[in-house]
Amino acid sequence: MSRVLVCGATGYVGGRLVPRLLEEGLQVRCLVRSPEKMSDFECRDHPNLTIIQGTLDDEDSIRDAASDVDVAYYLVHAMISAGDDYDFRDRELANNFIRGLKGSTCQRIIYLGGLGEMGPDLSKHLLSRREVAEILQSSEIPTTVFRAAMIIGSGSASFEILRYLVDRLPIMITPKWVNVETQPIAIRDVLRYLVQCLDVSETVGRVVDIGGTDVLTYCEMMQVMATANGLSKRLILPVPVLTPRLSSGWISWVTPVNARIARPLAEGLRNRTVCRDDMAIQLMPGPLRGVKEAIDAALGKLAAGEIETRWSTAGEMPGDPSWSGGTTFRDERSLEVNATCQDAFHAICQIGGKYGYWGADWLWSLRGWMDKLVGGPGLRRGRRHPTEIRFGEAIDFWRVNGYHPCELVRLHAEMKLPGKAELEFHIEPVSEGRCKVRQTARFRPKGLLGLAYWYSVLPIHCFVFPTMLNGIKRDAEAMAGQTVDTCLAERGR
Repeated sequence: MSRVLVCGATGYVGGRLVPRLLEEGLQVRCLVRSPEKMSDFECRDHPNLTIIQGTLDDEDSIRDAASDVDVAYYLVHAMISAGDDYDFRDRELANNFIRGLKGSTCQRIIYLGGLGEMGPDLSKHLLSRREVAEILQSSEIPTTVFRAAMIIGSGSASFEILRYLVDRLPIMITPKWVNVETQPIAIRDVLRYLVQCLDVSETVGRVVDIGGTDVLTYCEMMQVMATANGLSKRLILPVPVLTPRLSSGWISWVTPVNARIARPLAEGLRNRTVCRDDMAIQLMPGPLRGVKEAIDAALGKLAAGEIETRWSTAGEMPGDPSWSGGTTFRDERSLEVNATCQDAFHAICQIGGKYGYWGADWLWSLRGWMDKLVGGPGLRRGRRHPTEIRFGEAIDFWRVNGYHPCELVRLHAEMKLPGKAELEFHIEPVSEGRCKVRQTARFRPKGLLGLAYWYSVLPIHCFVFPTMLNGIKRDAEAMAGQTVDTCLAERGR
């Protein structure tokens, strides 16, 4: 079991698991939507790490990533990115995953689910975790399902909620779930189990509950957090009338976790989340931390500024190349250019700022003024450099969220829109001194207004986008001509 695929490598757990697997001497392959998300990982240049751009929406991407692997970790959860339909999205991605693995060399799947998902009256969040586990277990490939309750670690969503509530509220009026028992686990213990199981054959095809050494109520855990933070004992008043909707609204106001994430987490707290047995300890003995030790370690990492991953990095970046859910409209055009990929790339990198958009600049200016009037950035941000761009920087009302020299420039629209939009330029060689530039505009509408917006601007697209593409072709060929003239001049000397 030396070759490992990790899906969810940019998430909270996955981002911490990858370096641990590399430390074990394993060959690690990560399937990610946005490779740029891993650009700040300390292990990014490790010789045993391969980063593959792809998405779980595409079975071919999964198939390519899974070629020649022995084990596949599935650490994906759509709750952060898919809105209220995250359970449907979870099922869709899990089914795609097992179809993509079919016929591969993969001998084992490892999944991290949630404790409590076997009981009655499950929350939508825990039910979704159980459904994903069942889908993965239906595969011909043996699946190890780990089930954990709250993961305590710097940067985890549950830990952030707990820390901010205790820190900011000396008196709390809470739902009844504060008296429900749970068995939290430290993130470092989760990671140890996920790595150690590779060498323990008895875990293959099993459901393994993992937890720390303490079983306590959420109310008791809040008091442990208060003590660890040097605060006085919190006054906690449980009442029966607080609904998950009200609780999540309160959580989103007091903590950095928004209501869309807080609500499914809050709903899940009504279910008792305690290990059913000690199978994990018997099969994979090792040090386990209690709640106080786990909280102290997490607070220490926060104080030292050593947070490896954070819950908010999971899921899709705005404008990721393969958006999940809903309808995505496309306007795709391409032209062959009598220039190298490098010349075409340099021409594209001039976009915006004082240079403009290769024609119809008055339309772009009008759009910029309209955006400014409704509180958007407009065109006034301009750009940092007239010809050079970097990943993450602003260009007018765009943000560069895709950048591969001589190959790709992708811009995410930060203008005020009833939806999400991006503009992508992809360059590929055709022959020596000749390439193809593919220009793709994508728009995912939000509601009826988004649909109306897309269809209203279609006539403008028919003029603006061909004009841009022809302008890029013209500039690239001019640059190629200048290069040839320069070479001839130097030869003449």
